[in-house]
Amino acid sequence: MTAKHLAIATEGETPLRLRWINVAFFGIIHALALLAPWFFSWSALGLLLFLHWLFGSIGICLGYHRLLSHKSFQVPKWLEYAIAFIGALALQGGPIFWVGGHRQHHAHTEDIQLDPYSAKRGFWWSHMLWIFYPREEFFEDEKYQKSAPDLARQPFYRWLDRYFLLLQIPLGLLLYALGGWSFVIYGMFVRAVLLWHCTWFVNSATHMWGYRTFDADDNARNLWWVSIVTYGEGWHNNHHTYPHVAKAGFQWWEIDVTWWSIKLLQTLGLAKKVILPPSPTTTQG
Repeated sequence: MTAKHLAIATEGETPLRLRWINVAFFGIIHALALLAPWFFSWSALGLLLFLHWLFGSIGICLGYHRLLSHKSFQVPKWLEYAIAFIGALALQGGPIFWVGGHRQHHAHTEDIQLDPYSAKRGFWWSHMLWIFYPREEFFEDEKYQKSAPDLARQPFYRWLDRYFLLLQIPLGLLLYALGGWSFVIYGMFVRAVLLWHCTWFVNSATHMWGYRTFDADDNARNLWWVSIVTYGEGWHNNHHTYPHVAKAGFQWWEIDVTWWSIKLLQTLGLAKKVILPPSPTTTQG
């Protein structure tokens, strides 16, 4: 492994400190996910796939990302809150933290100091080390709230941002009641680990490999296999070129499962002001 892939500090920067509580938390969840072979059942596997889609595509991709971060469409407030609640269950942080960090990423893409998960620090930094070596400007609530003031003003989002982790308790109890430890292992731990890495691949892999349709100022790329596991988020060159567009896959072969959900909401009259790619990249969904 080269130094390039482990470049977690820059010259003149305050030395980054490993936060062991973060390492322990993610390490324990990963370890518990390894129990999966001893608790396998087809129903648990089906639950894993459903929750990966529900929390990942609906909660994170559609909710945290395209709806809250970029405002690429609008839904009634009750539905917005419901989708954000689903996103909080994904165990990827509260909505203000997630949105604030993502907006900083777009405002300063790949800047070593200002992008929370800059790919110029190397693959492993942008994939997960940025969480293990947290910088206060991205992890202290008073600071990341400045990048998401629209959410920080709302009591519901402040509550969700503070207590999202505790939501795993009722979720775990519900899963245990429905299917015992098999549902808990697959529905919580295996699901969390798979969804973490799928999401992190957008920060890491799609800034290193893939093709570029647009000559953007950053190195974001379209990577098909990341798009498959993230329900369309891997068409990253498209997204960075038109970040406020609700649709990530512009060509017919660029499958964007999350867009299908947005299109369904639009058909039902629940999604309004849906922003589409400008002509001639607009395609029929």
